[in-house]
Amino acid sequence: MKTAPTIPLEIIPATHQDLDRIVCIEQESFPAPWTRKMFEAELDGNPFGSLVTARAIRAGMDRALVGYICFWVVFEELRLMNLAVDPAARRHGVAAELVRCALATGRDRGALRAILEVRASNVPARQLYEQAGFRQIALRANYYTDPVEDAVIMGMEPLREKGEF
Repeated sequence: MKTAPTIPLEIIPATHQDLDRIVCIEQESFPAPWTRKMFEAELDGNPFGSLVTARAIRAGMDRALVGYICFWVVFEELRLMNLAVDPAARRHGVAAELVRCALATGRDRGALRAILEVRASNVPARQLYEQAGFRQIALRANYYTDPVEDAVIMGMEPLREKGEF
């Protein structure tokens, strides 16, 4: 059952003007954050990649960028690469809306399955992905650094239909 976000959102493609805010959220969210150059490469040089933002549209928030997702659609596979939400906007459905966007885009582009990796200790993210229909398919030992940690590989096949999560 789809749950609406508690913050009204606009989901739109990222631009270069969004990169400062994206990098800020990234640094607040991860112990080993992506760099600005990595995000620039997604915007400029990856024909398979998409970088999408969530903007709060309620009064007083002035369309503030509150989250983003980076994903690739390579042939029949959707790969969720990076997802983060401003700490002040977490637990309001922002990440779920971004995942819905990625799943819908993947379906529209012909993806039949999806895959992602997540830190084993990131229980809120794992729960979100499970709600969306992903299941653990493998464990990659000591994949992450800073700190060293296992990666849980999660997959979804086939992709869920629109509105299912």
